[in-house]
Amino acid sequence: MEVILLEHVAKLGKMGDKVNVKNGYARNYLLPQNKALRATEANVAYFEKQRAELEAHNKALFEEANKKAKELQGFSAVLVRQAAETGQLYGSVTIRDIAAAINEAGVSVERRYVVLDKPIKYLGIYPVVLSLHPEVSQTILVNVARSQDEAKKQAKAYSNESVEAEAKAPKAEKKAEAKAPKAAKAEVEAEEVEAPKAKKTSKKAEVKAEEVEAKATKAPKKATKAKAEETEAKAEKKTETKAKATKKTETKAKAPKKTTKAKAEEKEEA
Repeated sequence: MEVILLEHVAKLGKMGDKVNVKNGYARNYLLPQNKALRATEANVAYFEKQRAELEAHNKALFEEANKKAKELQGFSAVLVRQAAETGQLYGSVTIRDIAAAINEAGVSVERRYVVLDKPIKYLGIYPVVLSLHPEVSQTILVNVARSQDEAKKQAKAYSNESVEAEAKAPKAEKKAEAKAPKAAKAEVEAEEVEAPKAKKTSKKAEVKAEEVEAKATKAPKKATKAKAEETEAKAEKKTETKAKATKKTETKAKAPKKTTKAKAEEKEEA
């Protein structure tokens, strides 16, 4: 289905863009949420007429989202829940619970702003993204604990881990930068070592290819010569056989004459 966007939609387009989307996505999300209209001539004309008003409305939403993002910077929502010794909750923490905790803190946030792939089912601290506007987002921490004291301990431990991670990051970068020249040098040396070997191997391959080609060239010649010799031998044999047959025929032809002459002589003697 082709639609025209009435506001910026992440990974889809900006306000005023015409895009093709799946029918279900349009009917179940874009159209009901007033994020788009079917791209008919009438709707396109309506959009162009209302463009200035829509742009002003979008600007107001953007500014409001920025304001909320600043208010929620560094925000941590504490949710007290019962849990087993393993840390698994008797139940779960959902989008509804997180939105309610933020609203109780004095910041108005709708449930649709909370991005949570699946409910939280264990104690701990979880970073959760709030999509306040297609162009504005903020990350908060959701601290799930058995009590407020436990939540404070978890927050302190999480803070220490974050500080350690931040402290290690520059060292890791420096270490990587220090290793980079060595790695580059090692790579160059490896190339220098491998180049002669590759050249030598290539030369051997060329020589072998030439030998194979020479053998392949000689082979047909040998085969042709052998075939010629065989043909010649067959021809000689055929000629010899023919000669023998001729001689035999001549012998048979002479034999009757001799017999007749002998009979005549016998008659005269009688």
